[in-house]
Amino acid sequence: MNKIRINLKDLLMCISNAQDLVSPKLSNHHQQVAYLAFRLAEQIELSIERQKNIYFAALAHDIGALSMKERLEIIEKEPFTIHNHAFKGAKLLEEFKPLKHSAKIIKFHHLPWNYGEGRFYMGEEVLLGSHIIHLADRTCALLPQNAGVISALPEVLSKIKEQSGSIFQPEIVEALFELSKKEYIWLDLISNSPLKMIKDINLLNILVLEIDDIIDLSYVFSHIIDFRSSFTARHSAGVAKTAQKIAELNGFSPYECKMMLIAGYLHDLGKIAISNDILEKPAKLNEEEFNEIRTHSYYTYHLLDTIEQFKTINIWASYHHEKLNGRGYPFHVGGDELPLGSRIMAVADIFTAVTENRPYRIGMSDDNTKKVLNDMVINGDLDSKVVQIVTDNFETINNIRESAQQIAAKQFNRFMLYL
Repeated sequence: MNKIRINLKDLLMCISNAQDLVSPKLSNHHQQVAYLAFRLAEQIELSIERQKNIYFAALAHDIGALSMKERLEIIEKEPFTIHNHAFKGAKLLEEFKPLKHSAKIIKFHHLPWNYGEGRFYMGEEVLLGSHIIHLADRTCALLPQNAGVISALPEVLSKIKEQSGSIFQPEIVEALFELSKKEYIWLDLISNSPLKMIKDINLLNILVLEIDDIIDLSYVFSHIIDFRSSFTARHSAGVAKTAQKIAELNGFSPYECKMMLIAGYLHDLGKIAISNDILEKPAKLNEEEFNEIRTHSYYTYHLLDTIEQFKTINIWASYHHEKLNGRGYPFHVGGDELPLGSRIMAVADIFTAVTENRPYRIGMSDDNTKKVLNDMVINGDLDSKVVQIVTDNFETINNIRESAQQIAAKQFNRFMLYL
């Protein structure tokens, strides 16, 4: 199997597109802010390195807005609690070395300029990139998302100018007014894919990730997926490590096991588009709610499908609710068409879901877990050989699952305590 090397931009595009699924109001928001922030940095003639950091920070600027309600609120207005999601986003990304500088930019991207006092916050330097993203974010929020953008621009610029010095850094506002003279900027901005309009290959190809970097960033993404709720705070970590071990016991190569680990971290990516009310409901879901939650694996597939080199990882991750008998969802793939990696992920997901403790119930006993898995084999849902591997190595796999989830729980608690 070919070694996977992907551009950091592709993974960030994937997670930003996931966040934008929440509502039509968020359509292309992260791409738009990244595009305009890049053009502003370019207009001010910042170095390529600074342009790159601002670009990546803008593409992930709302990554700390973990709930649907919070994401909609911050696009429509700047509430009193606006800094919370910026601090959370920075906390999530700061330990991933390639994005450490971008995390510092994200941390203060809603801080007002306040006539120069916005250069610092509680003794910490606020980078110029934070103020660039702030202006880009608010400008994009004010613009209409249609062909009338050119006609609407004077009114938007008038509102921005009124806040120059108080809210926005004057030099950046001047750069925005210079950009306003170029119609193509604003037509690019409301296009289907604003970032495709940036042709600077040297900028976008700077950071290429190898497999271990991809694992690290996928782990960060799993926190974005899971930390939205205490109900799911540990789930992806358990699935990922369980699937990796089952793959190893099934004879997968060390490299394929790493791919399985990534697939496990990302298997529930589409849940970012699902309401917290549904994710946190302790009672049985009604038909409408169940139908909504079933969409998540469909969204996972199409989000990961944008990364060409993730083809195998995507299939392993996105087919985790498919069944051997073809009665799974959303693609109803079954039989020989269902790859072994997907069968492993399906078992890992069910195994983790029934054994993990959640706030509203205790995980199943070993015997009951084995019964659930074997009953699903009899029903034609799961692969008998994969389930046999789990039952033959139950204690080892369960210890790995439990250890991974204990680490994730501690990270979740530290994350919430920090805030």
